[in-house]
Amino acid sequence: MTDRLPGAAAPTASDSDIVFDGVGVTYPNGYRGLSDVSLTIPTGQMVGVVGLSGAGKSTLIRTINSLVPATDGTLSVGGREVTHAKGRELRAVRSDIGMVFQSFNLVKGTTVLNNVLMGRLFRAPWWRVLLAAWKSQDVDAAMDALNRVEMLPRAYTRASELSGGQQQRIGIARALAQKPTIILADEPVASLDPPTSRVVMDHLRRINVELGVTVITNLHFLDLARAYSDRLIGLRAGQIVFDGAGADAGEDVFESIYGRSLTSSDVLEATPVLEEQ
Repeated sequence: MTDRLPGAAAPTASDSDIVFDGVGVTYPNGYRGLSDVSLTIPTGQMVGVVGLSGAGKSTLIRTINSLVPATDGTLSVGGREVTHAKGRELRAVRSDIGMVFQSFNLVKGTTVLNNVLMGRLFRAPWWRVLLAAWKSQDVDAAMDALNRVEMLPRAYTRASELSGGQQQRIGIARALAQKPTIILADEPVASLDPPTSRVVMDHLRRINVELGVTVITNLHFLDLARAYSDRLIGLRAGQIVFDGAGADAGEDVFESIYGRSLTSSDVLEATPVLEEQ
C-alpha cells in the first residue's frame, strides 16, 4: 500500500506485524479485560477472534489502535510501540489501521462518497477537510474503495437510504480508502442476516487476499469464523484459550472457549433473518 502519512517511516516487509507481549487491560472500574496476552499476527493474515460476550474480543482488537489502551505489557505494530504512543506518534500508527464498526458509524444525512472520504482524514490537512476541498487522489481512492465493495453506483446516494448490509460495505470502503495495512472489524456482521453476513465477509476476505491487508475480525459465530479465517483466536475471561487453524477448531475446542456445548445460537445458519442485503 502507498499514500502514507507524511513523516511516517517507509513500509517494510513486516510493517503491519502485530506483536502482543504480556498485554493486559484493566479498566478504570477495576474490570480486567485482558490478562497476559502474548501473540504475533504476521502481515497479511486473516484472523478471527471468537468468544462469549465479555470474553475480551473487542478489547483485544481495540488495543491494536489504542482505542482501548493496554495497561500492562507491550504492544507494537510494525516495530512501532502502541502501548505508550501519543500525539503524532499515535496518529502515525492509526493512519495504517482501518476500523470497521458493528454499528456502521456513518453520517446518515450525507452521501456515500462523503462518508468514504472520511477515511482520508489521516491524509489531508484540516482545512481541506473543513472545506471539503478534497484532492483528486482522495476522491479516486474513495471511488476505488467503493468499487471494491461493489457500491460504486451508490456513490451519490444518501447513506440513510441504504440497507444495513450496504451500510456495512460503506464502512469497509471507508476503512479501505484510508489505504491501511491493517483492518480491524469489530463484530461487523452482528446485526445482519446470514446471506448478507457472508457478502460482507466475502469482501473482507477479498481485500485480505488481493491487497495483502491484515484483517482481524471479532465474530460471535464459530462457523463463520472458521470459514473465513486463516487463524482462529479463542478468548475466555480475557485470556487466550485457543490459537490455531480454523479447521482444527472442533467441538472440544469450542467447549474450551465457551465453557459449554455448541448451540444453534452459536452458528450463523441457525440464526433468524434480521434484514435484507
